[in-house]
Amino acid sequence: MKLSDSRTINADAETVWAALLDADVLKACVPGCTEMSGSAEDGFEATVVQKVGPVKATFKGVVTISDQHAPSNLTISGEGKGGAAGFAKGGADVRLEADGPTTTLHYDVEAKVGGKLAQLGSRIIDGFAKKMADQFFTNFSDVVGGPSTDDAGGTIASEDPSDGGDAPKKKGWLKGLIG
Repeated sequence: MKLSDSRTINADAETVWAALLDADVLKACVPGCTEMSGSAEDGFEATVVQKVGPVKATFKGVVTISDQHAPSNLTISGEGKGGAAGFAKGGADVRLEADGPTTTLHYDVEAKVGGKLAQLGSRIIDGFAKKMADQFFTNFSDVVGGPSTDDAGGTIASEDPSDGGDAPKKKGWLKGLIG
């Protein structure tokens, strides 16, 4: 299954680049991710729980970042084994285009599955893979530069009362940490 799309992120290219290499950001963005550890240099280990059609599995696997050309493009690859459910592997070629205060993130995703998952049929698998890719990049856009809300529906970014309310508000929790 192959998929291509793009997202405009309300952050500069350097911020987006740093986020792509951060385990905490990736954990927050990967749907169903319960654990993520490691580094961009050595690779990440991840645990992801997902339900694909009638099959629910816990995938344990690795995510690697390669072909890095800061801050313009890189490749994210991952492979996970879900026991009797089978395996999933895939990757995304990511390209960043800076446009002033925003960055356009272009991605080309390819995903493959095997084992019991492969028996579900290509329509279910392709739909699920597209949903996962869209959800990851939507989450990434929201975490890095978009408006984020907490569980109660409030905005995470807060105004500092000492600045008189005139300071620009940070968007996304990552920009709050970096900015």
